Amino acid sequence: MNKLILRFMIVGVLITADLGVKGQALPKIFLGQQDDLVDLNLKKRAASSMASLQLPSSKSEWVQYKQHLKLKIEKKVGVYINHTLPLKMQETGEVKMDGFSIKNILFQTRPEVYATASLYVPKGEGSFPAVVITHGHWPDARRSEIFQSVAQVLASSGYVALVIDAWGTGERCTEDGKQEYHGANLGASLMNAGESLLGMQLTDNIRAVDLLSSLSYVDKNQIGATGASGGGNQTMWLAALDERIKAAIPVVSVGTFQSYIMNSNCVCELLPQALTFTEEDAVLGMIAPRALKIFSAKNDTNKSFFSSEMLKSYNAAVPVFEFYQAKDKIAYQIFDTGHGYWPEMRDAMLGWFNLQLKGKGDGNELKAPAVKPLPTAELATFKEGERPVEIVTTAGFCQQQGENLHQQMMKDHKPNLKTKTTALAHILGINLSAKIKDVKSYEREEGWQKFVLETTTGSFIPFLFKAPEKGNSYTLLSHSGGKDSIPLSDITDLIKKGHGVLLVDVWGTGEQRSETAVKIDGALPPFHTLSRSAQWFGNTVIGNWVSDLQLVGEWLKQRDKKCILNIQGYKETGIASLLYTVFNEVQQATLINTPYSYRFDERKGIDFYNMAIHIPGILKWGDVSLATALSTATIVFKDTRSMSGKQMDTKQKTRITAEFEALKKYTQNKKLVRFTESKTY
Repeated sequence: MNKLILRFMIVGVLITADLGVKGQALPKIFLGQQDDLVDLNLKKRAASSMASLQLPSSKSEWVQYKQHLKLKIEKKVGVYINHTLPLKMQETGEVKMDGFSIKNILFQTRPEVYATASLYVPKGEGSFPAVVITHGHWPDARRSEIFQSVAQVLASSGYVALVIDAWGTGERCTEDGKQEYHGANLGASLMNAGESLLGMQLTDNIRAVDLLSSLSYVDKNQIGATGASGGGNQTMWLAALDERIKAAIPVVSVGTFQSYIMNSNCVCELLPQALTFTEEDAVLGMIAPRALKIFSAKNDTNKSFFSSEMLKSYNAAVPVFEFYQAKDKIAYQIFDTGHGYWPEMRDAMLGWFNLQLKGKGDGNELKAPAVKPLPTAELATFKEGERPVEIVTTAGFCQQQGENLHQQMMKDHKPNLKTKTTALAHILGINLSAKIKDVKSYEREEGWQKFVLETTTGSFIPFLFKAPEKGNSYTLLSHSGGKDSIPLSDITDLIKKGHGVLLVDVWGTGEQRSETAVKIDGALPPFHTLSRSAQWFGNTVIGNWVSDLQLVGEWLKQRDKKCILNIQGYKETGIASLLYTVFNEVQQATLINTPYSYRFDERKGIDFYNMAIHIPGILKWGDVSLATALSTATIVFKDTRSMSGKQMDTKQKTRITAEFEALKKYTQNKKLVRFTESKTY
């Protein structure tokens, strides 16, 4: 055997042995079972926010507070309000029932965006009171037996009822006739384009009120709203922001925003940054002096909807109703049921709406008429396979929005670099107050030095460190699966090159992993729980990672003032590594399997990246190419991909390379950007 080859093989074996890696396992830093600090810190922040977000103590203060709060909510959710937009309602079918009919319809909610819906109309001339019904996360969306039953009870009792498919559900899913979950990575993709699933639903529901108000047989002064679970959440937001809603009944949905933290909820229930400016009691208060009755289930299993959480918000909202001498307009009822919209709840709903929208009765339960749910095909707006292109899906909307925003970015040839950098830090939600409080070192193990940085924000950042044999070049590596997921060959190669190596477990990964979050995530994409929880505070997972990397970088600079820093990240942490270089001096950033753009390309492969990848408003700010142009480093993309995980073909590579070079020219960045292909990680 060639002696040179043999020498390299021996060196490789020695380096691998020195890494102390047996079956890809690196030394552990924390010994024994650790507290779930990510979980504890998030819940502590939520409790602190709730304690500090107290409602005004006088009506005059409340009126001003409410005005500011309404504007802030509308801005944060990205709701689109245009009452003059033509409704263009079309009826595609009708089912005659005993005492009412059901019209299968569609109508325009945004320009060239249509919602599918069922319109239940009582027999007679009217005018009738009307109710918007918002469904939750049940199969068949608006056509589920639960919400057919609610609508039939109302229509049989002299109400017009409008039930629409919530954004991304029912007949508005990606594939015609195929149901899908509208949340997780799909729904979160809206945030990258500066929208939110909550805002899309709210827009639709406000347009539902527009539609009801336009019908000659509807009394537009007597419109109510009700829904269950995620639909009850929609009911609350609609009633809070649209004062045409005269009475609202949210069912198994009201709790506290605090209870959403580290809990299982959909992104459609997420108000970004909410816990920096409001709690749920204020949203309930916004409904005053109009009528509000909250239904809760004694046996609900989701903490966000526990009656104990509901009562916290209810009790805090009552004084707001008292400002208007309207204490009789707010009430609650707890049912001995589980999660759902049960028959006894329908009885109570009918009695309450009769009092509030018809002025009849005392508001107590009425025995609701019998219901006869229909096969879903009879209530379809379109026959399967015949859905027109006007029905815009989440995938289609994100694609179009991404393209529009990309064109705007490319036209902005002279961006203000300082403004852009500041704006980036803002949308990332980087915690600028985080500092190193203490550095803990542990016994060296198998060639690695073990450190933990204690921060002023109560977190502990563990990392392994190996100093360079000579020189002062270092590489800082991170992976969303934790340091144990970093390929051993990459670590070995860096050490062979003489680099010092730092392997960091950033927030929520490796030895900072939250077992609570992993358990809650279940079958959903990783970081589903942490991503949503962070965003309630105006933070992002990527922003938290950048903050952790900055603190480790600061530690290194204190240790070696002449250090030359490189950084390497995989998939989602590749984005954090890139953004780190916008704020810090770095020689080279190597981004492996990292997206070259946040533009949505296709539904297939939506879970190639986990939920940590999302940055609300990133495409309104710019894109990966702009971040690269603002970087201080040479950037190397290895096996770069689209957001759905597709690798670039030759044509795409030429186009993307030209885009990156054009933006570098605008920012006068002379650092290199390279796209390379290697193995799959």
